[in-house]
Amino acid sequence: MAQRERMAQYIQERYAAEPEHLWARYPNYAVFRQSTSRKWFAVILDVARKSLDLPGDGTADIMDLKCGPLMVGSLLAQDGFLPAYHMSKSSWISVLLDDTVPDEQIYPLLELSYDSVAPKRKKG
Repeated sequence: MAQRERMAQYIQERYAAEPEHLWARYPNYAVFRQSTSRKWFAVILDVARKSLDLPGDGTADIMDLKCGPLMVGSLLAQDGFLPAYHMSKSSWISVLLDDTVPDEQIYPLLELSYDSVAPKRKKG
C-alpha cells in the first residue's frame, strides 16, 4: 500500500476523520478535519513536482500538517519535508509521501497538528 493510502487509513482509524474532497477539479485532494473545531489538520494532495521545486516530471503525493514556526524550521532541514504547499509557510509543513519520511515519524506530527486545531480549553 502506498504511503498516501496508509496515511489516509491511519487518520480515519486514529481520528475518525473522513476524507473530504472539496474541489471537483482536484479529486485526489483530501481534507481531514478535527472532530470538534472542524478545522483542517491534514490535507493529502498530489502536486506537480515542478510546483514543489522537485526534480522530474509528473506529480508527488504530499501531506500538509500544521505545526509551530520553530518546528517548521527544524523539519525543513530534513529530507522529505518541504515548505507548505498553499498554506501558511510559517505554521504548516508539507511532508513527501514517498516513504522518504517513515510513517512512525509522521504519526507524532499528525497528533500535533490535530491537537493544534482543537478548541482551546477555558481556564476555570
